[in-house]
Amino acid sequence: MIFNPFAVAKRLRKIGLVGINQRNADYVLRYNKRKFYPRVDDKLLTKQLAIEHGLPVPELYAVVREEHEIEEVHAKLKDREKFVVKPAHGSGGDGIMVVVGRRGSKYRRANGLLMTEDEFNHHLSNALSGLFSLGGQADAVLIEYCVEFDPVFDHVSYRGVPDIRIIVFQGYPVMAMIRLPTRMSDGKANLHQGAIGVGIDLPTGRTCKGVWGNEPVKEHPDTEHSIIGMEIPHWDDLMMIAATASDMSGLGYVGVDIVLDKQLGPMILELNARPGLAIQIANGNGLQHRLQAIEALPKLAATAQERVAFSREHFGTV
Repeated sequence: MIFNPFAVAKRLRKIGLVGINQRNADYVLRYNKRKFYPRVDDKLLTKQLAIEHGLPVPELYAVVREEHEIEEVHAKLKDREKFVVKPAHGSGGDGIMVVVGRRGSKYRRANGLLMTEDEFNHHLSNALSGLFSLGGQADAVLIEYCVEFDPVFDHVSYRGVPDIRIIVFQGYPVMAMIRLPTRMSDGKANLHQGAIGVGIDLPTGRTCKGVWGNEPVKEHPDTEHSIIGMEIPHWDDLMMIAATASDMSGLGYVGVDIVLDKQLGPMILELNARPGLAIQIANGNGLQHRLQAIEALPKLAATAQERVAFSREHFGTV
């Protein structure tokens, strides 16, 4: 079969696939004012704003801003068996460390390895120095509640916690996917490291298509359970949280990452001013037509409820 680049380009235009240059020029630069970037690039500020707006987030146990505060952390965490350590300005999951238990004075990480207090301190020191942060800037470290994912994902996740990304444009949810950790991704919900992206139908909250790297998949490669047709719990709440978080951020084009805890329900994990475009592949659909539909509206709806209702009516995948 002869490869025809013109036919491919025509097909991509038909489905409305948005490329990175178009995303940056037409949506990120146009709709995201620089003054609002700290609201999403600083995870501590994001958490504080979410609490002010009544949005659910994982409980914050401690914040480390200076080297001399590192030794104090062990006392603050002495009654905590599980927690997550993350740089305030980290990106791509770099520097995130999940502790799931203890053995004496050592911490047991999610990968099963034990970490001494000195090794723990070294990790925090590296984070403070900016090793994991955007641009290598000096950073702060958040230590927070470790999410225990909803049991509905027991058979389609390897070790880590799945998360749901919803892209919101001008306050309207336009596309969603769930990212499922795999053995290849070392339990992280990061597509670039080998997690699976599974598109979600906005009207119903059901999963519809899956992609692993560049390969379409219908089953989880580690568990061999189907990833298609799952009903995402609390879907109404997730859509409202995403729309409200978009308002909170001040950004016109934003990705909202949400996790589902088995006891506490949906919680915002973080926001992203430059959300990746693999969500289109996971949904088998492009963003452009949906974004243009919102741009064509004579007037944006005033409430999150109205915007969510519009999205559910107009942006079905299946």
